[in-house]
Amino acid sequence: MNTKVILVDRSDKEIGLEEKMAAHKKGDLHRAISVYIFNSKGQLMMQQRAAGVYHSPFVWSNTCCSNCYEGESAAESAHRSLKNEMGFDCKLTEMFTQIYKTPVTNGMTEHEFLHVFFGRHEETPKINSEEVMDWKWVNFQDLSDDIKKNGKEYSAWLRILIKGQLKDEVEKYIKKKST
Repeated sequence: MNTKVILVDRSDKEIGLEEKMAAHKKGDLHRAISVYIFNSKGQLMMQQRAAGVYHSPFVWSNTCCSNCYEGESAAESAHRSLKNEMGFDCKLTEMFTQIYKTPVTNGMTEHEFLHVFFGRHEETPKINSEEVMDWKWVNFQDLSDDIKKNGKEYSAWLRILIKGQLKDEVEKYIKKKST
């Protein structure tokens, strides 16, 4: 598969395209999405990454994530990823963006201009076993506490985001949706 990701500058301006694996091996800054789906109880739908994914297998992570591909907006990427990995789609709201850079498995680096989306869904997902090994609902505060104790069981990007703006945005989102 010769999928091309969108390379961006620190302002999220597109500056070119690069083959996905090459971008991750070189650590090029590229546009990506991360989706967080909550139920009416305020629980987050988590996924455990499948054994065959190209990096970070077996770890628990947010509902889904992906790179933005050639000709695709961040919102289009978020909906594509949600349907592909979890087997459903729902209304998504872009909450914030964040740049991060971190090494991941297989000698790769995630260097992403990340668009973070939140949504609501109540039903059981129909997971794509090539991408997702397992899934569960978790209380966000319990997740935050467990990441402090068992960080290696979670994706590098989730560990980074939970220390920053993510926690505040989740609290506001859950509070707003419950009123």
